[in-house]
Amino acid sequence: MSLYYKAMEIRNIAIIAHVDHGKTTLVDKMLRQAGAFRENQVVAERVMDSNPLERERGITILAKNTSVHWKGTKINIVDTPGHADFGGEVERILRMVDGVLIVVDAFDGPMPQTRFVTRKALALGRTIIICINKIDRPGADPMRVHDEVLDLLIELEANEAQLNAPVVYASGRHGVSTMDMDVTPVDLAPLFETIVRHVPPPPHDAAGTFQMLVSTIDYSNFLGRMAIGRIERGTVKLGETVHLLPVDHEKKGQPGRVTKLFGFEGLERVELTEASAGEIVALAGLDGVEIGLTITDPEHPERLEGIAVEEPTISVDMLVNNSPFAGRDGKYVTSRQIKERLERELEKNVALRVEDTDATDTWTVSGRGELHLSILMETMRREGFEFQVSRPRVITHIGPNGERLEPYEELAIDVPEEFMGAVIEKLGPRKAEMLEMKNPGQGLVRLLYRIPARGLFGYRSEFLTDTRGTGIIHHRFLEYGPWSGALAGRMRGVLVSMEQGTIIAFALGNLQGRSTLFVAPGDDVYEGMVIGENSRPGDMDVNPTKEKKLTNMRSKGTDDAIQLEPPRTVTLEGALEYIEDDELIEITPQSIRLRKRMLAMTGRKRTSREAKRERAAP
Repeated sequence: MSLYYKAMEIRNIAIIAHVDHGKTTLVDKMLRQAGAFRENQVVAERVMDSNPLERERGITILAKNTSVHWKGTKINIVDTPGHADFGGEVERILRMVDGVLIVVDAFDGPMPQTRFVTRKALALGRTIIICINKIDRPGADPMRVHDEVLDLLIELEANEAQLNAPVVYASGRHGVSTMDMDVTPVDLAPLFETIVRHVPPPPHDAAGTFQMLVSTIDYSNFLGRMAIGRIERGTVKLGETVHLLPVDHEKKGQPGRVTKLFGFEGLERVELTEASAGEIVALAGLDGVEIGLTITDPEHPERLEGIAVEEPTISVDMLVNNSPFAGRDGKYVTSRQIKERLERELEKNVALRVEDTDATDTWTVSGRGELHLSILMETMRREGFEFQVSRPRVITHIGPNGERLEPYEELAIDVPEEFMGAVIEKLGPRKAEMLEMKNPGQGLVRLLYRIPARGLFGYRSEFLTDTRGTGIIHHRFLEYGPWSGALAGRMRGVLVSMEQGTIIAFALGNLQGRSTLFVAPGDDVYEGMVIGENSRPGDMDVNPTKEKKLTNMRSKGTDDAIQLEPPRTVTLEGALEYIEDDELIEITPQSIRLRKRMLAMTGRKRTSREAKRERAAP
């Protein structure tokens, strides 16, 4: 199939926004109104979020390519993640486009991720269009949000053209837009026309030698790895020989042959015979292709500037599972299988780092945040992997004067007024510094903090409890600053099983009055496994397999009368926030368990005594 477009007929645009500001829903409606689907075609809501984890969590994790046609112009649209932990995805995508549609909630206004991505877009000189979305939301104030967006652009030192960016008011849910709030919106035509009119066409030197930067990688079971990017110059044809130039200037390039060439039409990937400058395409057949490579004409190998991504700030140790239950339900459990899987992830996840350690069964995995790492872990467990991870820790740097530096985050909180005091009280010991307090109305208070990344460990679950699930919390990397000293750890100890076996209701009945349980009767347990939270500081060794002794007066059947509260569900993110340095998370396709690093009770007690003696020594 040959679908050939002149660059003047193409617009490449990324849609960026904070989490839940409605950009994926907006893209859905754009596809529908531009005729990407048949009249009678049944299409799921949030069709761009095709990944199961994206649908479950209601967030975009991976950037997606799609396209629509509007009055003779092809608009290539890239839907990007809205969470700061996936900023690596965003930064790559901005290199492929000429314009950026900044979607902002008409109630919330600009949020941390909006600021983060807008700064990147302005620095690259991209043309921006502001879309104030959810104008139909109760309490929406589009005019106030318009002023807040303008203030943000001034703060980020936007140039005159960027400050005069067009503003479109829209409702993604209803698929309508308008340039004037006094005019009743009917459809998304004003948005489409604004994109075509204001976003410049891509580079259109079709006659020059071929040149393309690999911005992302896709994988096919049939074709292997595929390089996706925008053609910066020239034309590429099916079957043509090309040259791959690595990011590292000292490394030599290698030849390759384009065995398949794809373009994007709607949600479909269509085969092409050739493509020219300005088009976003996928190339197959190139061995060893990586993100950041330049694909060029073999006769004129010219390297494009590589993709810079912010460094990771948080790391965990990932270990082979060595618990007594290892191998029960995992398909991939060996160190070789886990290492190969992590290496595959590095090929497409540019913000991730994997390092070997002194132990052959342990790797240090670093990412942009707890969510970034937990998505990888959740994906691996669903694929059948079984492994263990340590408590997250921040990555420190050494300052110019030899001082220790740690990452700081900008923390934005929207909380009902009645819970504001509890939030402020909890953030104090975590070394958070309040930068701003606003009252946008609707009974909510917006708090802006500067906080060490360490201070956020374990806070999200506390925050949800303190605000009864009504608060909203977002954060993004801000800067490296001076080490803020020791922070208070978990206030309560845990219940640790001292036996292996099956949990008995009678045993839990005796424990639940002084603890919060993570397990239920009938669950299997092993020595050293964490089964609950103690109501007091300090760990407590317990026997959850203890059965009631039988007498003539009492029978075993009376256990049925024991009333137990439902156990607390341990999620992966919750576990990462909860555990201490001497604990691990055991992750399998079927279970998430907490355990002590040292399983044997006698060994833990011996280590504790030795530590006390060391502290007491003069």
